[in-house]
Amino acid sequence: MSVPIFLELVEARTKLASILPFVVGVLFAFVYFGELNGLNTVLFFAAMLIFDMTTTGINNLMDYKKAHDDDYRRTTNVIGRAHLDVRQVTALIVGMLAIATALGLLLVWRTDWLLLVLGMLCFGIGVFYTFGPLPLSRLPLGEVFSGVTMGLGIPFIAVYVNVDSAKLLALRLTWPQLTLSGDLIALIALGLICVTPMATIANVMLANNLSDIEQDTRNHRMTLPMYLGVTGGVRLWLGLTYIGYLALVLAVVLGALTWPALAALVTLPLVARNANRFAHKQDKRTTFPMAIRNLVLENGGLILGLVLSLGVGR
Repeated sequence: MSVPIFLELVEARTKLASILPFVVGVLFAFVYFGELNGLNTVLFFAAMLIFDMTTTGINNLMDYKKAHDDDYRRTTNVIGRAHLDVRQVTALIVGMLAIATALGLLLVWRTDWLLLVLGMLCFGIGVFYTFGPLPLSRLPLGEVFSGVTMGLGIPFIAVYVNVDSAKLLALRLTWPQLTLSGDLIALIALGLICVTPMATIANVMLANNLSDIEQDTRNHRMTLPMYLGVTGGVRLWLGLTYIGYLALVLAVVLGALTWPALAALVTLPLVARNANRFAHKQDKRTTFPMAIRNLVLENGGLILGLVLSLGVGR
């Protein structure tokens, strides 16, 4: 398997959907708590990226195996188009999953076992997103699971591995007592910051499903737009486009972030223009890229706001 084919199999071009929330989490840890653990950050970044590639590989493998449309299997899916050996692809996926698991366990050893619980939830959702008799991607839940897992899970863990757990959320077992404690204000602040990555990641999947309704119908994939209809799906897409800006303003008003974070609002006109183009026409080739651009613009604006907030007291 050549490097370009491998990168296509794991859809390397989509990894901004993991990297941007990761950067948001690391910056929030530094802005809000003033803490940064370099080694833990590198370990989590590697584990996260490898696991993201693993889930994408599983997605392409399962789509190939379960496709009802022979033309899709032969000419669209990278496994069929590149004549890849299914056993080789499976071995590659298992190997990447093992590496990501080992890195995750190392992080658990360096932090505490609440991270094990969080990691198991994220791993479970990622693996069963397209694997198993009833994968999550074939239900009208993909937007929810991808948005929450990547848009909330990644930033939360990025913060968690960088700060003292007692300052965010800590799980303690002193037999027979099991206690969960944390800082509610910090959790609310982090939650508000995560609205942007959650909404934009969910919107990428929603835009993809809106653009692929005909293909998904042929392959028996019951996605969210099939339940909402195109009009309802577009309305939801527009709502998710702007909700991150509202959450950011609320975070500043409540004092979770300082006023320089509002610099993220400079991206609003471009985001609105892209949103209107996609709302007018849902097409995989011409307008779906608007969702990717908005993912980069909105999260990039949030990152800019967090950078400008460095050193400004709350």
